[in-house]
Amino acid sequence: MFDIGSTELLMVAVVALVVIGPKDLPKAMRVVGHWVGKARGFARQMRAGFDDIVRESELAELEKKWAEENARIMREFPSTGDTVEMQPLAPPAATTADEPLLPGIDESKASPDDASPGTDERGSAQ
Repeated sequence: MFDIGSTELLMVAVVALVVIGPKDLPKAMRVVGHWVGKARGFARQMRAGFDDIVRESELAELEKKWAEENARIMREFPSTGDTVEMQPLAPPAATTADEPLLPGIDESKASPDDASPGTDERGSAQ
């Protein structure tokens, strides 16, 4: 961001050590760190604000395009005032006793011998 290399940082540290002194250097670094943290937080808030503004402008543009498209469609297909009522679906027709449940299987040919071993003749569990 600031394009500061390691040699520049080393030079600043040496100058700070000479000017401030070893006794007050930790306190000075703490203060500098505090202000750097505040500056980074401010930059983050500004960036988030700009992102919000851009996002809102994009949404406004999309809303405008959708409104224009809706108006165009309404002009092309004006409402006639007739409304179509949806009819509920009819329930499926119940099968009669004469129709087999599965095609190709004759229920009269099925015998109790065909029942599974865990059931009795009526089909209930033992």
